[in-house]
Amino acid sequence: MTLTVNVHEAKTQLSRLLEAASRGEDVVIARNGEPVARLVPVAAARRAPGLARGRGRLTPDFFEPLPDEILDAFEGRR
Repeated sequence: MTLTVNVHEAKTQLSRLLEAASRGEDVVIARNGEPVARLVPVAAARRAPGLARGRGRLTPDFFEPLPDEILDAFEGRR
């Protein structure tokens, strides 16, 4: 079912319209009878552990001590 409302009604009834959209109703906002926007629910981003596994690697120089000038910059001795 499509629910079409004008801008004034959308401003005054926004909470109700957001609830309708979150339930899956098609909510269209119109200006002077012409549709200008549609409210749709935002799909929640799902994160799964390990999705980035294998995408990066550490080279042996990662474990080497930092050069003095970089270490000084990190420690505020610049």
